[in-house]
Amino acid sequence: MNLDDGRTIFVKSHDDPPAGMFAAEARGLGQIAGVAGLGVPEVLAVGERWLALEWISPGRGDTASWEALGRGLAALHLRGCPTFGAPEDGFIATLPQDNTPADTWPDFYGRRRIIPMAELAIERGGLDPGCRPDVQTLCERLPELCGPPEPPSRLHGDLWSGNAMMDATGRPWLIDPASYGGHREMDLAMMALFGGFPAACFAAYDEVHPRAPGHAGRVDLCQLYPMLVHAALFGGGYGRRAQRIIRSYL
Repeated sequence: MNLDDGRTIFVKSHDDPPAGMFAAEARGLGQIAGVAGLGVPEVLAVGERWLALEWISPGRGDTASWEALGRGLAALHLRGCPTFGAPEDGFIATLPQDNTPADTWPDFYGRRRIIPMAELAIERGGLDPGCRPDVQTLCERLPELCGPPEPPSRLHGDLWSGNAMMDATGRPWLIDPASYGGHREMDLAMMALFGGFPAACFAAYDEVHPRAPGHAGRVDLCQLYPMLVHAALFGGGYGRRAQRIIRSYL
């Protein structure tokens, strides 16, 4: 969108968004901003049905760009959060996220992410209701499945490849967050979905903030939540894939 003063801005809009959706995104952008070398668009204004952001001229990144993204994400995670969760609830796409804080990651992941999204996917026909007992059993096992305890990290929260971009200079930017305090492996597992990120990005991340032992065996567990989100939004094979992940950890 071009303004009268000659500036170009980017405006997101929705005809009938859930109440507070764009305000939550604006809040999330502020929460992940301020990491050296990692851009986040400035929020110019926000309304109930729209969000105005600074314009980022898109470009193509090279290996150095992806390494900068990895280091920047590690720095964001190291920034930390007071708790697992957030003071206010949020959204992922148009779906609600309960951010009520919890003392441990397994408790938060089970009660605030897996169970509510599984129930929403069942309600919308994207997940077989017969999987409820398996969901419950999985959540009971999360303390032994989630790996070594770590303090809460500041997460992007929806970091698939479409929510990271390079500008015309090759600088990496993060967009469209669903931010909260969580386990950093959630962002890293999401980065392996839907196109993925180059190996150089993960290698640079590990140089700054090495992943805990056994992380490769927890990728599917962390990807369960986005699979449930997609099952709730789109149904089809996403629900079946979510069920396969659940059963693989039982």
